[in-house]
Amino acid sequence: MTAARPPAPDRPTTSPGGGAGGGLRFGYGTNGFANHRLEDALAVIADLGYAGVALTLDHDHLDPFAPALARRVDAVARRLATLGLAVVVETGARYLLDPWHKHAPTLLHDDPGRRIEFLRRAVAVGADLGAEAVSFWAGVRPAAVPPAVAWDRLVAGCATVVEAADVAGVTLGFEPEPGMLVEDIAGWRRLHAALGAPERLGVTLDIGHCRCLEPLPVPDCVRDVAAHLVNVQIDDMRRGVHEHLEFGAGEIDFPPVLAALREVGYRGLVAVELPRHSHAAPAVAARSLEFLRAAAALDPAPTAPPPDPRRR
Repeated sequence: MTAARPPAPDRPTTSPGGGAGGGLRFGYGTNGFANHRLEDALAVIADLGYAGVALTLDHDHLDPFAPALARRVDAVARRLATLGLAVVVETGARYLLDPWHKHAPTLLHDDPGRRIEFLRRAVAVGADLGAEAVSFWAGVRPAAVPPAVAWDRLVAGCATVVEAADVAGVTLGFEPEPGMLVEDIAGWRRLHAALGAPERLGVTLDIGHCRCLEPLPVPDCVRDVAAHLVNVQIDDMRRGVHEHLEFGAGEIDFPPVLAALREVGYRGLVAVELPRHSHAAPAVAARSLEFLRAAAALDPAPTAPPPDPRRR
C-alpha cells in the first residue's frame, strides 16, 4: 500500500488551463528531476501546477529495457491520468544504452541497433501513454565516420523509426541539437525532405538552442517551423554557448517568444528543459513556472516597422 504523500508547500493556484499562461500549456522535464523517483517527480510537477511532463526514459524513470515494461507503463499512464498531466516522451538519456559512452550508440554509429531498438520501444511507450509526441535527435558524428556515411545512416535509421511511428499512430518530434549532425532548423528541413516529408515527423524546437545558434531571432524561429511544430522545450541560453540556463540567466527575451507560440496556434506542451538542475528540482521548477506565467502575461514590446525605402 502506498503511503499518502504530504501536501505540497505553498502550492501555486492552478489556472483553468492547468499550468497555462495566455493559452499556453507549460510542462517540466523529468531529466531535471533525476534524483527523484518518477512517481514523486510527477507528483511534485503536478502539485506545482504544471499541465504536463516531458518524460525522459532512463534508468530510474521508466527504463524501457527493464522487466515488466507493460505493467510499469500502465502504472505510469494511470498516475498521469490521476494527476491530470499530459506527456511527451523524450529519449535523451545519457548512459542508458552504454555505461561508458554518453548517448552511444546513436543512429550514426557502426552498429546503431541498440539505439533503433530504444527508439522503437520509446514509440511503443508513447503510444501506450497517449503521448503527444516522441522526441529524438541525430547524435554527434563519430570521428571515424565520414559525413556522407553518417548522413546516410541517419536517414536510414530515421526511416525505420518513422515506420514504427506510422504503425503505432505516434507523432515524432525530431530535435535539432547543437553539435550534432542535425543541429539547426535548416538541417531538420534537409532531413525531412530526404525522408520524403513524412507527416508524422515534426520538429521539436528547443527555444534555448534557437538563441544559441540559429541566424533568425528566436520568435522568428518559432514562426519558421510553425507548420511542423509538435514539441517545444524551453530554457534560457546565450549566443554561441550550449548551456541550459534558468530563466533570466541568459539572453532570451521571453514574452515575444511566448507570443509567437500563441500567434502560430501551437497547442502542445512547452516543457522546461533544465537537465543539470536536479539538485534543486522542486525550487527550480517552482521558479520556472512563476517566470513563464509572468512572461506569458506580458504584452511583448511592439516591433518597429522596417524603414520605408522611398524615404530618404
